[in-house]
Amino acid sequence: MKIYNNPNVTKAMQVYNKSNNSSGQKVNGVELPKDQLQLSTKAKEFQVALKAFKELPEIREEKVNEIKERLQQGSYNVSGQEIAEKIFDSILIDKKI
Repeated sequence: MKIYNNPNVTKAMQVYNKSNNSSGQKVNGVELPKDQLQLSTKAKEFQVALKAFKELPEIREEKVNEIKERLQQGSYNVSGQEIAEKIFDSILIDKKI
């Protein structure tokens, strides 16, 4: 069901937007201040970190090129133990998220 096409929802949103656009609501003749949002220092730091993370490239080209060269030279040898450890590490990270 798409609620945004519902006429009752549309009316409710119009009433909400009208009251939200006013300079402040009055209760018993006293004008109340508008709601404000203040982010904590930790939240601001998280935003900076998230922005930096999003700017990272999807693929680390230098790492890919290094592995390609080692494969072509025949010097890229990975043990089954190392592969298993990486798989378990990724599982543990997924569980933490």
